[in-house]
Amino acid sequence: MTEGEDIDLLAAEYALGTLDAAERAAVAARRQREPALDAAISAWEARLAPMLDEVTPVAPPARLFPAIDAALDAPGPDGSELDRVRRRLGRWRAAAVASAALAACLAGVLLMRETVLAPAPESQTFVAVFHDGDTQPRFLLSVDLESRELTIRPVTAEPVENRTYQLWIVGEGISPVPRSLGLVEDVSGATRKRLEQYDPALLRRATFGISVEPAGGSPTGRPTGPALHGTLIPAGD
Repeated sequence: MTEGEDIDLLAAEYALGTLDAAERAAVAARRQREPALDAAISAWEARLAPMLDEVTPVAPPARLFPAIDAALDAPGPDGSELDRVRRRLGRWRAAAVASAALAACLAGVLLMRETVLAPAPESQTFVAVFHDGDTQPRFLLSVDLESRELTIRPVTAEPVENRTYQLWIVGEGISPVPRSLGLVEDVSGATRKRLEQYDPALLRRATFGISVEPAGGSPTGRPTGPALHGTLIPAGD
């Protein structure tokens, strides 16, 4: 573990499937020799697994794959064209499996957000997932209410030329309108913010937002560009 690394956030990314292949392989290797990381991943997998039972699987029509196989076995204009079709089919099947897995993970996160009604657990770490519709998450945010440190990490978000991402907070007892928490300085890694001025109970109920703003931040003190929103859910039992 590196200094300042958020083990629970890394475990959440691993369990949600938001790491790329190289990162996932590295974490899988690390969990074999780091008991704390392995325990955090197992805890996330245990929390998500029951929620995935609520997602009803949808099977493709029974005739679909036999029809595709029959079409592939039929004579084609030339071998190279058949090879291209087979390659496209392989990519299509891989994409379908990946999309199904991602949809299941996102459904689990949404179910967590909608059904968690119990008081805050002993663990003071909470997370929020920022995604646009049914797409893969754009950002993952975690807040340690005990230290009042916020960490925001891009998942699929990319730098936008001549623009910047800005973080906001709004909520009862904090501000009736979005209040800036500063810029997301690092779109390739983690950005951390200190929230000492906010009461932990108010942070727990707050709504966070990330908007796209001109370079240097919003000129009005309010979000001016497209924004994503998220609320906190417990990250531990």
